[in-house]
Amino acid sequence: MSVPVPNAAPARAADASQAKPSILTVDDDPSVSRAVARDLRRRYGERYRIIRAESPESALEALREMTLRGEAVALILADYRMPMMSGIEFLEQAMDLFPMARRVLLTAYADTGAAIDAINLVDLDHYLLKPWDPPEEKLYPVVDALLEAWSTTENRPATDTRVIGHRWDPRSSEVREFLARNQLSYRWFMADEPEGARLLSAAGLDDTALPTMICADGTALVTPTDSELATHLGLQTAPSGEFYDLVVVGGGPAGLGAALYGASEGLRTVLVERTATGGQAGQSSRIENYLGFPDGVSGAQLADRARRQATRFGAELITTRDVVALETNGSARTVRFDDGTSVDAHTVILATGVSYRQHDADGLEALTGRGVYYGSAVTEAARCADQDVYIVGGANSAGQGALFLARSARSVTIVVRAPSLAASMSHYLVAQIEKTPNVHVRTCTEVVGVDGTDHLESIRLRDNTTGDVESVDAGFLFLFIGAAPRTDWLDGLLARDQHGFILSGPDLLDSGVGRWPLDRMPHHLETSVPGVYAAGDVRSQSAKRVASAVGEGAMAVMLVHRYIANP
Repeated sequence: MSVPVPNAAPARAADASQAKPSILTVDDDPSVSRAVARDLRRRYGERYRIIRAESPESALEALREMTLRGEAVALILADYRMPMMSGIEFLEQAMDLFPMARRVLLTAYADTGAAIDAINLVDLDHYLLKPWDPPEEKLYPVVDALLEAWSTTENRPATDTRVIGHRWDPRSSEVREFLARNQLSYRWFMADEPEGARLLSAAGLDDTALPTMICADGTALVTPTDSELATHLGLQTAPSGEFYDLVVVGGGPAGLGAALYGASEGLRTVLVERTATGGQAGQSSRIENYLGFPDGVSGAQLADRARRQATRFGAELITTRDVVALETNGSARTVRFDDGTSVDAHTVILATGVSYRQHDADGLEALTGRGVYYGSAVTEAARCADQDVYIVGGANSAGQGALFLARSARSVTIVVRAPSLAASMSHYLVAQIEKTPNVHVRTCTEVVGVDGTDHLESIRLRDNTTGDVESVDAGFLFLFIGAAPRTDWLDGLLARDQHGFILSGPDLLDSGVGRWPLDRMPHHLETSVPGVYAAGDVRSQSAKRVASAVGEGAMAVMLVHRYIANP
């Protein structure tokens, strides 16, 4: 439901929304500072405000003022060598104020090593060598590409989006998680605080209509669905065509890899994702064993880069569309959505990944979203500061979540039924956990119940070696248990193993489940339906790692080409 909001946004915000986005440059050398500002103003002055600072401190102050005014910053260029604060240190702080701005480091030839390190440290977009003469060759092409990327993928109409909800309302938490995972900026207000109450009153609503999202155009969405959120905030929710070379179902690492390579190889490609690109990996706070990122990369950053790459090559990315059926219609493969619409293609790659299994401990269902969360729930991390947090699970995602939350939580306790973490968690994570003083591991233990009124207050833990049950005070419980494939909608069409994972290639023939209909052998990732492939975690016997998922997505595209050439 949506209603107009009269006078909901203050005049200052309305003025800010009409202002030019800014390009900020900071260099402590006045002559260099003037030169870069001059060159930027010459080419971009009509469309962007060019702001020049001669110290990182004054640049940060300018960024803080623009944040308060609700202004947009498209690009930040910082000199590497500055007194008191390096360009890398400055960009780290600038990221907190404008995380969507593109970041460039200005450096001398001798400092290129530090610039390369900064690509991972501060998610640097580019580094430029000084001098950059002529700017037409060495400056403008780089800035053009960065501004185009910012304007097409990040400058969405969500600058003034406000969400009003209750702290312990599950749907309020889900809305915030949806916005965060889709890289959509918003401001959060509690309904029982003055500003939240003022916004609700301006919309003619009260605290029974939660969560409410007020869009930049003044429209108020009451308890919005994910599809309504996506539509109002500029995400693409419907395919532009009716027939494609390739439909990719699922937007995790395997799906994004398939979409990227499919589009880059000339296939008309559409990716369909029901929530947000990135999958479970997109919720990881830090992935440290992915090739090419020696300092690690967050799942959100990796997903954002992959999404930008895929769309740059021409792939369509559709969100908030739930696929409910797959059909064969002659040579076409039909993917049906939950609203009754469909899209056809020569081939389909299934990359739907896995979801966390639901825990059956007493009281968990009632408190889910009220202190109990499945996965990392990135929007809840800030509320865990100085709290005692419990995590259930022994795989890498649990370890990454524990180390991330330990930065601010008073204590983090990992609960596992196994006698150690070594059997299911990568060695590097186990070693880091052992070195982190406020992270504790309780082995041979499981959660048997939780208690609380409107939110989680305590957890009941059972020691499986003694049978003793202990109640511990806790406000947050994060569950990373098991991997359930999202394949029920394929029942009766594709061959699956006893756990629901999709059989493909040699495993399909060896299983004795289903029949292969063609004279040729199935391709390595091909399912029991020719032209339909499985990649990533949803595939039986897959490695369950980000790198292997991306590799399978790329391999599936190679096999798609083979199928199109010779079905």
